[in-house]
Amino acid sequence: MSIARQAGAPAEAAAGIDVRIDGRALRVPPGTLVAAALELDRPGIGTRRAAHGQHRQAFCGMGVCGECRVAIDGQAHRLGCQVTCTPGMEIHRDE
Repeated sequence: MSIARQAGAPAEAAAGIDVRIDGRALRVPPGTLVAAALELDRPGIGTRRAAHGQHRQAFCGMGVCGECRVAIDGQAHRLGCQVTCTPGMEIHRDE
């Protein structure tokens, strides 16, 4: 039995959170930031491509650089390093 279950946390917290990234299902631990989920989904791909085709990834981790911009639940230009994954969240890279 996990520590989360022993502490009386809800079963879904112990099992993880299901999100969809570019149409693919991914289960992440509770508290995972969208930027981290993107890296778990496809390591090294990042969030978008620069004008010359290079992959761009979260850089500053505090919402200043904007390199982590993604569409979340249909809302464009969200900062993935500032948003925690929630059950059923739909995330789309800007490729």
